[in-house]
Amino acid sequence: MTEHDAPAIDGAALVLASVSSAAELDLLNAWVDEQRRAHPDADIEVLQLPREEPPAPVVAQLVDQLARDQDRTVVPVRVFWNAAGLPTRVKVVGLLAGRDTYRPPEMLQRRILQRDPSRARVVAGEPAQVSALREQWQENTGGGHPRDFARFVLRRAELAVERIEYRLLGPEYKSPRLIKPEMLSSARFRDGLAKVPGATVDAAGAILDELATGWSRFSVDLIPSFSRFLYGRGFDPQIDYDTDQVETMRTALETHPAVMLWSHRSNLDSAVLTVALQENQLPRAHLFAGINMSFGFMGPLLRRSGVIFIRRNVGSDPVYKYVLKEYVGYLVAKRFNLSWSIEGTRSRTGKMLPPKLGLLSYVADAYVEGRSEDILLQPVSISFDQLHETAEYAAYARGGEKAPEGVGWLYNYIKAQGERNFGKIYVRFPAAVSMRDYLGEPGSEPAEGSAEFRLALQKMAFEVAWRILRTTPINATALVSALLLTTRGAAMTVGQVHHTLQDSLDYLERKNTPLTESTRRLRSTDGVRAALDALSGGQPVTRTDGGREPVWRIKPEDELQGAFYRNTLIHAFLETSIVELALASVARADGDRLTAFWDQAMRLRDLLKFEFYFADTAAFRRNIAEEMDWHANWEDSVSAGVAGVNTLLEAKRPMMAHAMLRPFIEAYSIVADVLCDASADIGEKELTERALGLGRQYAAQKLIRSNEAVSALLFTTARQVVADQGLLTASADLPERRRAFRAELRAILADMDRLNTISLRQFISRETQRSSDRVPDPDTGEH
Repeated sequence: MTEHDAPAIDGAALVLASVSSAAELDLLNAWVDEQRRAHPDADIEVLQLPREEPPAPVVAQLVDQLARDQDRTVVPVRVFWNAAGLPTRVKVVGLLAGRDTYRPPEMLQRRILQRDPSRARVVAGEPAQVSALREQWQENTGGGHPRDFARFVLRRAELAVERIEYRLLGPEYKSPRLIKPEMLSSARFRDGLAKVPGATVDAAGAILDELATGWSRFSVDLIPSFSRFLYGRGFDPQIDYDTDQVETMRTALETHPAVMLWSHRSNLDSAVLTVALQENQLPRAHLFAGINMSFGFMGPLLRRSGVIFIRRNVGSDPVYKYVLKEYVGYLVAKRFNLSWSIEGTRSRTGKMLPPKLGLLSYVADAYVEGRSEDILLQPVSISFDQLHETAEYAAYARGGEKAPEGVGWLYNYIKAQGERNFGKIYVRFPAAVSMRDYLGEPGSEPAEGSAEFRLALQKMAFEVAWRILRTTPINATALVSALLLTTRGAAMTVGQVHHTLQDSLDYLERKNTPLTESTRRLRSTDGVRAALDALSGGQPVTRTDGGREPVWRIKPEDELQGAFYRNTLIHAFLETSIVELALASVARADGDRLTAFWDQAMRLRDLLKFEFYFADTAAFRRNIAEEMDWHANWEDSVSAGVAGVNTLLEAKRPMMAHAMLRPFIEAYSIVADVLCDASADIGEKELTERALGLGRQYAAQKLIRSNEAVSALLFTTARQVVADQGLLTASADLPERRRAFRAELRAILADMDRLNTISLRQFISRETQRSSDRVPDPDTGEH
């Protein structure tokens, strides 16, 4: 036996033995005999319990036993089976049925033990005196009938044995158990429930059944294997990590519970995170997922794999909100790690969405209430070279509907995943955000639910998202797509793509931006060709052969897929793009041109705040100043007027505003156009439909530069922008203000045209130089 198998038994002891087969009973009897020989003076009694919920007669026996002696020691024991020997198919059936998948069927147990006695042994949990257990019961539940105390002891006994098994198996097997009876018996929970209008214990219990989750031992092993199969059909099976980040995260998670908040671009994200945690031997996290994913066999499989299914819309159900909040608090108090997408849903545009605060506010409530001395918000960046889901996202942007999840949907998803090679997967773990740093000591200001609390919560969430963005590596797919989208369908040779990308690579390296290996290889023409070929076949790049050399382009119908990849890197070029637009606007300014430059930079930040993450105002100004400090005496040049600004713009490398921001401003302009002849109270659906129609017209007339601006997804954000500008609120001057807003956007687009002209001149100059460098020497014939 190990030290965990043999507790110290002195005096009177009651052994609560959870066994339910003849083979297990034999093991128990042998263990008890050994204890009696080891402790001849001890008075050891055994109460045999079934593995399932004990029936009333057994509970009655326990009531009598607990009443005999308050100094008596209670020792919980159970037969522990290790994993070997069972066929995988038997384990899968057991997992779906909710059984212990490491425990062999009773009819096979004796035969297994005859062949290999080491397959099972009796383990004992930490002993506890009856008096101490009674004190805990009264503190947690307020007391009650002796039967309630007996059931409390049974729950504590099971949890004690579970803790020993976790030590034997490893921390990744830790799973929440007995949540429903623990919560329903809690005086705290019942007191809070009584304050919820219309709430009943039965209704709360039904909700807890819906939320119930846990790890079976086999699911801990099975789900990562299934996840590898799923993404391995289309991706390099070796995930790309930053090992220093992994070790930093490991150290942080040793001291506090964590919420792993990840970026969401694909339905593969949670599968990738599961594998990443297992491969790096990091603690597991319980995943919150929409209940729409609980379909067919996936529901029971995922529930027994640590997934917590929650309803999407709970605002009108105060009972559900209360139970969910307390459920989250219970898990935090028990130091279980949690996990969900900070964006709440997949980003179908490629850029990060604003953080959702619902679940995070429940975790913050638990912290403020003192359920943990600190909680870490662990950012997780999950990114991909390519995704087959971009075709689906393009359909959404055109106004299509989301396909409902189901077995058929899952089959088609897995099939699509294996259709081609999508490249590599990248996982990054930036430094965790401490809840204590933002909310202070538990119970201190800001008070739960106050405006200060809400602001602190928002700042925490934005910091998490910001750290995700700053550590997500830029990949070659994104850079190549960004370039080809600027040509409006015109094809480029590999040499043209190569030399045009070098300025962007210089900028990213100067800013110490994380890059993938595929991006670094864009320094060579071979690396560029590999990136182009990986995107060829309309995914989203089309290759044309048969001429002097191959050429590549993005067709108009593939622009929305290309835009998804381009949008994943805009944050890296966002501030330099704003610098360009602010400089270009100086030509239209009267008075102090330096002031005009800063005013326009801040105005662009305000217009784009619903699209992108920005540093706070002071940090943003510092960042803009840093961008400009790369140009000597830039303030004098701006103050000098158009000539000085032109000198700055002609020298600037790279020119990015047109490539990065034009589709968003064009989308806003289309919506502004619709508003100029729309009613003040135009609804969201009507506004989107009219914008889609007008956008398609403008695209056909070549009045806009890109089809990607005609997007229901961008029009949704555009509606937020016009609402923020007060253009959806009736007033006497509303038509005038709407026209002024449209004129402002058109002026920004005119600035982009000017910047694009400068960029084209730079391209032609480099292309001319490149061609002259390739002219052969007339004497030697060498280049």
